[in-house]
Amino acid sequence: MERPTQRDCNQTIGDVRIVAPCALADKESLTEEEAAEFERRSRQGSNADRRDGNLENELFRAYNNFWYDDERVKLIKSHRTSLIVDPAHGKLPALTATAIKDAQNREAARADLARRYGENGRMDGPEDRPLSERCLSVRIPVLPAVYNNNIQIVQGQGYVVIVNEMIHDARVIPLDGQRRVGRAIRQWIGDSVGHWEGSTLVVETTNFNGKAGFRGATANMRLTERFARIDGDALRYRFTVDDPATWVRPWTAEFPMTKSTEGFFEFACHEGNYGIAVNGHSKLPSCGHRKFPTPSGWS
Repeated sequence: MERPTQRDCNQTIGDVRIVAPCALADKESLTEEEAAEFERRSRQGSNADRRDGNLENELFRAYNNFWYDDERVKLIKSHRTSLIVDPAHGKLPALTATAIKDAQNREAARADLARRYGENGRMDGPEDRPLSERCLSVRIPVLPAVYNNNIQIVQGQGYVVIVNEMIHDARVIPLDGQRRVGRAIRQWIGDSVGHWEGSTLVVETTNFNGKAGFRGATANMRLTERFARIDGDALRYRFTVDDPATWVRPWTAEFPMTKSTEGFFEFACHEGNYGIAVNGHSKLPSCGHRKFPTPSGWS
């Protein structure tokens, strides 16, 4: 990877799984024929324009296929069944005893909310909803999703800025390897510093606040990202997650980012979305409360 002044990259790995499906757990890579069949079935199964589901699926359909990234069902050229390259078997390392207990507690809490409030959980206020729904932050490392997969990397004098199309986060990363904040300052996407190792950009991130834990990781996770040019049209993105409180050993995953000539869409997330307020407004009379004033246009 040369040191470009600007680069627009689009993640085009198709399957959002970070590890192999159970049926492929012992297979490192697919053959050409298997890959073609996998893409065909994935494209058919994930088509949001299908109308062969039940009524509930129709009522809760948020998007049709127009909005989804068409590249989401394409496999990387190596046809690996997992993004994980270390351990070599492509599976996550074992969880620590503490992490297992934490996961069990989270699952019990989710089950309790579902039992008391239904599958969607409690919706008494915005603080009850997931971070992505509240548009607060995107977790890093950023993995391919069904849309908004663009990442822009801009280099200036002594800094690199990495901007995610999903949500709105921009990381301003100094390239001298020196941290600007102490351990007590914790942020949604941590504190990132970078340096060059030959033609590879290396970004080290610590100081997470723990509220957006990646796959259950703690606030003390250390993330190391490596961006290296494969050719004129692609970067190799490789990241290592090290969190001794969660996994018994560090692990590494990688996938390509291919160059895109298209621009970003503005991530206008919740502006004008009155879903929770409308829901509460409709329930007030049945609870014996007077309806509160509503924006014009509400009945």
